[in-house]
Amino acid sequence: MNRIVRFSIGVRRVGPVRWLATHAGTAAAAAAGDGKMVLERAINAPPKNTWTKDEISSIYNTPLMELAYAAATLHRKHHPHNTVQTCTLLSIKTGGCTEDCSYCAQSSRYSTGLAATKLSTLETVMAAAREAKANGSTRFCMGAAWRDMSGRTRGLERIKDMVREVRGLGMEVCVTLGMLGSKAAEELKGAGLTAYNHNLDTSREFYPKIITTRGFDERLRTIENVRNAGISVCTGGILGLGETAEDHVSFLHTLSTLPEHPESVPINALVPIKGTPLGENKKVPFDSFLRVVATARILMPASIVRLAAGRINLTEEQQVLAFFAGANAVFTGERMLTTECSGFEADRKLFEKWGLVNMKAFGGE
Repeated sequence: MNRIVRFSIGVRRVGPVRWLATHAGTAAAAAAGDGKMVLERAINAPPKNTWTKDEISSIYNTPLMELAYAAATLHRKHHPHNTVQTCTLLSIKTGGCTEDCSYCAQSSRYSTGLAATKLSTLETVMAAAREAKANGSTRFCMGAAWRDMSGRTRGLERIKDMVREVRGLGMEVCVTLGMLGSKAAEELKGAGLTAYNHNLDTSREFYPKIITTRGFDERLRTIENVRNAGISVCTGGILGLGETAEDHVSFLHTLSTLPEHPESVPINALVPIKGTPLGENKKVPFDSFLRVVATARILMPASIVRLAAGRINLTEEQQVLAFFAGANAVFTGERMLTTECSGFEADRKLFEKWGLVNMKAFGGE
């Protein structure tokens, strides 16, 4: 049945399919217009932590070239456009973790061929830190495969010694040691710790599908303890776990509505590890990865957005596009905990070719 549409200039017949298509196009155009307005407000307004999921969805779903350009524009308002923080991450205690994180080679629940080790010596850590500094890294990070720091008094004392010695090199120092109570956070702050990493990993909704041994709110409490101790917060997530675009929006909503934006937001691309439940996952599509990077930059314009695990699987051009869209930190060195990482020499050549320079220590604080 045809529909009669009346205009001031007369009467016109429109078939039902054409009428629906016309109105659907109008709705799409209106949605695109709303997204553009959200982007314009984000670029021109000061940073905020009152984002709604609808606003974030509008930004995330903006046509990709426009999204990348908007992120680049905002990035240049808050950061030198060609400056990148270089960090090196060392595993100081590998494997044997009791958690069941579905992506992790270090869980004792999975057969990945990874041998558990004891806590590294101070001499081993300092040798790695000196090498990292000599190769241009300004932040040195240390990770221990522990669920939490409860009852690890001796281990905490040894790690505090590591923190003091690395700070003595003039480097920023970050550790990731699992869940952290307020007392341990204060002790690490007293030892000179610069930052603490504790990733949210994914959205609140998707989280129970990948981890059951530690709740989402427990992660948020650790972040709160770190913030209250006066330590910079480093928290981000992993893409490619099987999540959806809606999970990306929800994950970014949690980060961007924290009482204070994280100083550092690492974006990891899953590196599938054989023997883990996610060992056969496909790599996250680059367009999805880039959308998360660009949206993170727009939502948290003053934060450092870090390309973390999985960067080695990006092409040179993909990395540069991510830098253009707001990423301004990388992990560099031969390994990143248990996965491969872009090496010092490869990154040196990349920086020279594309006109990138190392951020000075504490330049992003």
